[in-house]
Amino acid sequence: MAEFFLGIDTSNYTTSAALVKDGEVILNVKRPVQVKEGEHGIRQSDAVFSHVKSLPEVLTEIGAQELVAVGVSTRPRDVEGSYMPCFLAGKAAATGIASLSGVPLYEVSHQWGHLMAALYGAGRVDLYGKDFLAFHVSGGTTELLRVRGREVEKVGGTLDLNAGQVIDRIGVKMGVPFPAGKGLEEIALPFADTDCYSHVRGLECNLSGLENKADALLSAGESRERVAAYVLKSVCRTLEKLTENAFAEFGKQPVLYAGGVMSNSLIKEALQKRFRGYAHFAPPVYSADNAAGVALLAQRMHREILC
Repeated sequence: MAEFFLGIDTSNYTTSAALVKDGEVILNVKRPVQVKEGEHGIRQSDAVFSHVKSLPEVLTEIGAQELVAVGVSTRPRDVEGSYMPCFLAGKAAATGIASLSGVPLYEVSHQWGHLMAALYGAGRVDLYGKDFLAFHVSGGTTELLRVRGREVEKVGGTLDLNAGQVIDRIGVKMGVPFPAGKGLEEIALPFADTDCYSHVRGLECNLSGLENKADALLSAGESRERVAAYVLKSVCRTLEKLTENAFAEFGKQPVLYAGGVMSNSLIKEALQKRFRGYAHFAPPVYSADNAAGVALLAQRMHREILC
């Protein structure tokens, strides 16, 4: 008999649901939260409303299934007090489905869902339950994580703006649609001929200076292509330095790069070349916001309880 596990994730910018069977992702359905033209963010109340509208469509695409369990992301991170209203929409839907289906509901963090999806997409599910380093880099997060077994500890990251925030803010100023990562990648010049900026101390970085530098380049009449490359290469160089410092602190070990910003092929190529054999990336569908990791975690949590 087929054992299906449903995962639901309602992050700030994506409504998503996924179906897993025997450790394989069967369906991975996503709908972006709509952001008004010219803006580079959304209020939580608008995000919740968008999820409420999109969830029926997303779940209809998943279809009727004989479920064994349901997983849902209910908080941004696995730390006390971690909370965002947008996850309430997913929790409400998942709770209803699990209750009506008579199956267990497993709550996880959005961050662990990201990590699990990235492990799956990178073909490194074997690292689950083991020790490795990870970066969660998006519009809402730029964190360096130390994963030890099932525990995730934030050991570094940004002290001000997130990498995705800088990319979106500069992209929108240049007329690139939000979210701007894909648009900047399409117009950016090759990294080899591009200057960059980074401000890293130990395991922490500041990214507000990058926004100021990019603004100055735009004001000076620099081309969109060169500014796009400048921003992306600067983010890449920042991650390089943080990775180098993490290796010095914790020793060389596998590094998983997850989150929407890590979908960027230019950054991915540079980091893979620099940390060959250690750097692991997932395809964009499993790196950006998605519910696949939540469904995979639900399956593992369910089987661990049974054992």
